[in-house]
Amino acid sequence: MSNTAETKTESTERAEIGPVMTGSDILVACLEREGVDTIFAYPGGASMIIHQSLTRSKPIRTILPRHEQGGVFMAEGYARATGKVGVCMATSGPGATNLMTGLADAYMDSVPVIAITGQVPQAMIGKGAFQETDFFGMTLPVVKHSYLVTDVNDIPRVIKEAFHVATTGRPGPVIVDVPKNIQMAKTQPKFPAEVNIRGYNPDRKASDIALNEIIGLIEKSERPVLYCGGGIITAGASEELRKFAEATKIPVTTTIMGVGAFPENHERSLRWLGMHGSAYANWAVSGEFQEVDGKKQQVADGADLLLAFGVRFDDRVTGKVEKFCEKGTIVHIDIDASEINKNKSANLPVVSDIKYALNRLNELIEKNPIQSSFGPWLDQVAKWKDKAPFSYSVTEEVANSDHMKDHLTGQEKEVILPQQAIEMLYELSDGDAIITTGVGQHQMWAGQWYRYKFPRQLLTSAGLGAMGYGYPAALGAKVACPDKQVVDIDGDGSFLMNVQELATAHIEGINAKAIVLNNQHLGMVVQWEDRFFEGNRGHTYLGDPDARENIYPDYVKMCEAYNVKCERVMYLKDLKGAIQRMLDADEPYLLDVIVPYTEHVLPFIPAGHTVADMIYK
Repeated sequence: MSNTAETKTESTERAEIGPVMTGSDILVACLEREGVDTIFAYPGGASMIIHQSLTRSKPIRTILPRHEQGGVFMAEGYARATGKVGVCMATSGPGATNLMTGLADAYMDSVPVIAITGQVPQAMIGKGAFQETDFFGMTLPVVKHSYLVTDVNDIPRVIKEAFHVATTGRPGPVIVDVPKNIQMAKTQPKFPAEVNIRGYNPDRKASDIALNEIIGLIEKSERPVLYCGGGIITAGASEELRKFAEATKIPVTTTIMGVGAFPENHERSLRWLGMHGSAYANWAVSGEFQEVDGKKQQVADGADLLLAFGVRFDDRVTGKVEKFCEKGTIVHIDIDASEINKNKSANLPVVSDIKYALNRLNELIEKNPIQSSFGPWLDQVAKWKDKAPFSYSVTEEVANSDHMKDHLTGQEKEVILPQQAIEMLYELSDGDAIITTGVGQHQMWAGQWYRYKFPRQLLTSAGLGAMGYGYPAALGAKVACPDKQVVDIDGDGSFLMNVQELATAHIEGINAKAIVLNNQHLGMVVQWEDRFFEGNRGHTYLGDPDARENIYPDYVKMCEAYNVKCERVMYLKDLKGAIQRMLDADEPYLLDVIVPYTEHVLPFIPAGHTVADMIYK
């Protein structure tokens, strides 16, 4: 739908009339009516009136982040952990612009977020007033819809519409910009009971004709693969997917966004695919290649039918897109028509809610079971799984890397590899923790070495790749799910970008945990430097060049300043006990795990390349 200050809404006779109230009180009352129980809000001159109204709200808990970016990432974590709308708020000008990265992230990953911003009084808009920015205009490319409230009487309608737009169809962020004079104005509000926006029809359902055609393609195929994304989780269709995969016996691979949509301990699971996904998932989709006489030759075929459900064929999955599943028939089901044929042409495109489509497919298959068994194909997939599982080893190079040898005196067995730390966390948490991540190598290892069993278990900045996401998202997820163990697996580069939120964790008593895999470098960029720039370091060392034997910064001292518990671990023999102490703590806790910077994430398909160029061991 278009982003405009006002939208045309079909009138409804059912509306509740409230007493005379200020705009800010009406706004808060609207949030309460939408079931909001938490808002992550940083006050300022243009939004402080709304904060005054929030102090009088009993249902809504206002959490004060220490940076607006932290606040919007917290709202994302809350939303992704629950499926409900995450709400954040900032003042005008720099407060609002600090939300931009989080809004772009929510837009890329289809996360329902409402961002409320204060704005200078209407009479000052466009005059370069103090802390004025055209937030409505500058957010147009990175939100699903925008509102600039110009009449206090519009607040109930705007908020009702904002929640409707954010949560229906393909979810996404919506901003509501409220000038200060509108916040102060008084009126008798009319709270609408429902909303119906003309021209906005997010309820799309596949026809039985299209679904029966899909079943026909499955019956004719020999090597089918299910390729599933975040749309499965967003639609709440994980159970329908499991039932469909079991009924058809089709192997399932997911995107990073789709991790948890299908249990990774299920016999049909191929884990996730793409640049750093499993080798066997990539082979299953595009075929296996080997070097023969100096040339790459295909030695095994990939899928002849790719069922792409709730995905967008992003470049980190496809690599060179024209070679992705080059020989397969592609069925693409997505709620967003704009994604169909955008990156990869589909042989059978279907615009539909994926939960409806899967549920209906299951009904049709239950009446007329699919006859194909795919025995030879499943045998081939099993061989690939045995051939190239995720793996790691402690090499001499790793053990003797600069900042490890100074501390470990060459004792190879005492080196902690990042993969080991995550694998141990998985074991000690029984695989039940909600995991958030920053962005980089640790993000990929978190996807590889923690096996995800349920949807909304891995919360990560996938499309935008925003460093600094992990810890605030963990705080938001923990607020949303106080009875779940929530752990941020982070890198030292990413964690520092929102380190100030340690204060939020302590003051608000948010018992989220963090493991920082500290290699003193921007690890993923270092990996690319090693692969493509002969190891030349282009400003990727984060430590102190004059004291390389020291770990910098000192997280233990930093956490002490925030009154948050922290422990540094340097030896493998100490790792298990440290992780257990972190998990057992009834307060915020950071584990600073020292790891080598020479470790690379494998498998690895270089950007723009194909599965034929995959490095997997």
